[in-house]
Amino acid sequence: MDPSKQETNQNKASKTSAKKETQEFQFVVYNTMTQQKEVFKPKIPGKVCMYVCGVTAYDFSHLGHARAAVAFDVLYRYLQHLGYEVTYVRNFTDVDDKIIRRANETGEDPISLSDRYCKEYNVDMSDLQCLSPTHEPRVSAHIEQIKDMITQIINKDFGYVVDGDVFFAVDKFPNYGKLSGQKLANNRAGERVAVDSRKRNPSDFALWKAAKPGEPSWDSPWGPGRPGWHIECSAMSAHYLSFKFDIHGGGLDLIFPHHENEIAQSFAACEESDVSYWMHNGHVTNNNEKMSKSLGNFFTIRQITERYHPLALRYFLINAHYRSPLNYSVVQLEGASEAIFYIYQTLQDCQDSLSQVREEIPNDGKPARTTPDAKECISKLRNEFQSKMSDDLSTSLILTGAFLEALKLVNNLLTMLKKKQQKQQRLLVIQSLIEVEKEARKVLDVLGLQPPCSYNEILLQLKEKALTRAGLVEDDVIRLINERVEVRRNKDFLKSDQMRADLQAKGIALMDVGTETIWRPCVPVQQEPEVVLSGDQKAPSSR
Repeated sequence: MDPSKQETNQNKASKTSAKKETQEFQFVVYNTMTQQKEVFKPKIPGKVCMYVCGVTAYDFSHLGHARAAVAFDVLYRYLQHLGYEVTYVRNFTDVDDKIIRRANETGEDPISLSDRYCKEYNVDMSDLQCLSPTHEPRVSAHIEQIKDMITQIINKDFGYVVDGDVFFAVDKFPNYGKLSGQKLANNRAGERVAVDSRKRNPSDFALWKAAKPGEPSWDSPWGPGRPGWHIECSAMSAHYLSFKFDIHGGGLDLIFPHHENEIAQSFAACEESDVSYWMHNGHVTNNNEKMSKSLGNFFTIRQITERYHPLALRYFLINAHYRSPLNYSVVQLEGASEAIFYIYQTLQDCQDSLSQVREEIPNDGKPARTTPDAKECISKLRNEFQSKMSDDLSTSLILTGAFLEALKLVNNLLTMLKKKQQKQQRLLVIQSLIEVEKEARKVLDVLGLQPPCSYNEILLQLKEKALTRAGLVEDDVIRLINERVEVRRNKDFLKSDQMRADLQAKGIALMDVGTETIWRPCVPVQQEPEVVLSGDQKAPSSR
């Protein structure tokens, strides 16, 4: 069969399977507004509209940005897997005080500086295998929509003008605080903008800022100026999705005041404005303190992917529930790197074996027959995947359990395939391998972990990253392997074990396979301190 047709048939089968599974499991999400899990029901059957707050682009993006992007990318992919037509909007803030300050420091034009970092962000997103949103609007390209919304807010007496600035009057909106539970007095005046005595209420926030020398500005009915921070998302979400849409997402830190202010603005502009589900991802912490640019305790995505494969970083991010806090940990990144190496090596071994037996597979159009173990494994993986994903995207529970059991079964079937068997039994093993591998790929695809290239290429890239972390090149490892072969030939097993342990401490595992020694990345193992022996004690060998 032509591979492209086979892939098309597999995709059709996947969508049919997904539709069947949605009858068994209702998709529930945690709604910050109601503080409980709710069954997901889009406003328009079959279609989902989703807006996620993006980055303020003035520097390379950090791990916290990666977490938000990956969390909502998984949601985006899963909604598509369920058969929904999704309109996904994620904005760029390219007009902001922080951008202006950075541009003044570097002597760049603020819009040009921000454009550069928007592009760098998209490079990081591509590396992390985040699908491109349907729309990626920027503030600078939507000034007219923002001015129109501000005009509506003023006309309805929710906004007022002071010396070219426009403020939102929070006292006019009685439900202010309904998302966060915060009271008006807790609105952090001065956090992102300076405290202004001209406000009627200290909690009032800027919709429009009068122009200042050296800052980008646009003409408006209130004089030249630029938008405040909060208004951009209300205006752009309404422009692309209308005032009523399904999901609004972002980081936990945006609940108050940003999303609270969005709700107030959108209601002021249109009383029928309504977001069905507010979803927020947890913080990434460094030593249990929130990771952020302002605190200076962050690692950029680029810094991490210089040493760890982007797919290892993605695995690390989805290996915790999206709402829970995630502490940055080198040990966990090492573990994620080792885990995906095992996944891709198993699937590569499967592909290598199947490529040698394709001619043995009958092309009679009949459903594939599998072993009872394979049938049970596929059913369990399918049900566990769907039940965990439908329960508020519990990704942390998916890559263990039934998924690992599926990989173990693949390895067991590969071992069986090497043994002499009757023709029918051999065919059963081959078809079982095909079906289990296919189901594993579906899981990886929805999680965004299916590589864009061959498994072999990814495995080589993972090994290169491991060598970088170890401060070695492959020639160093090959030389040490050859030296160890000679040491073993001389029966100096203590030295042989020590050479293996030295490499393992650097994240390089040696594996003796028959007469050959190969290597693969591993989690660095800290060596125990040397024990001084006395009397007749002898040092044990790990051989």
